Amino acid sequence: MQRSAPRLTRILAAAAVPVMLVVAGCSSDSGSDGDGAAKTGGEKASATATPSATPSPTPTVEPAKFAKLPSACKAIATKTTAALVPKAKNENGTAAPSTDLAHRGGCSWNGLEDKGVKGSQYRWLDVSFYRYDSEVSLGSGQARAQENFAKELGKIQGTTGAKTLSTTSVTGIGDEAKMVTYTVNKTGEDFPYASIVARTGNVLVLLSYNGAGYAGAPVPQAKTIVEGATKAAKEAVASVGAANK
Repeated sequence: MQRSAPRLTRILAAAAVPVMLVVAGCSSDSGSDGDGAAKTGGEKASATATPSATPSPTPTVEPAKFAKLPSACKAIATKTTAALVPKAKNENGTAAPSTDLAHRGGCSWNGLEDKGVKGSQYRWLDVSFYRYDSEVSLGSGQARAQENFAKELGKIQGTTGAKTLSTTSVTGIGDEAKMVTYTVNKTGEDFPYASIVARTGNVLVLLSYNGAGYAGAPVPQAKTIVEGATKAAKEAVASVGAANK
């Protein structure tokens, strides 16, 4: 009996070795499976990750060329207005009402020159300025001015009662300019007109010159009216650039 106890102990010890090896093997396999799972999970996460969104570029628009308008009543030289409108009621011109002089303004001169037995000559000159800002939602100031150039020209061409109406392009006045000539009968007399629509950058310049002869005075020659309007329009357009220096 004393010999059998040690023998039994050895048998039990030997039998326990394979069990420990099996447990160790399972533990090792489990660790391997864990690494594989981690790698698989990482690959899936990487594959399904959403790339960061590229921010949309901020909309831009071409800057407006001119930031302000000239004083309308000083846009045409006093010497010029005196020659075109003799005996003007207000030699300095009459400013048009405006609640926003940074974007629109105007001035006019009118007068009746009494020539005694030769009758009287009436003249009217007016000029208007419109400035357009650049806005992302509306477009550049230049583009907006071009669009309104066409609209203003159309208004003049649609003048009620206009006779012998003609439209021509004019060179040397801003970026683009057109003149509309016509005759309108008012107060029993014919008034020859020369109206010019000009654009310089983001500014529109509208100028009109007309006249009539009263009490037997002859009707102003169309050539005289056209030449006067052209001279005044050139000065008005040039004043825009001068005001922004």
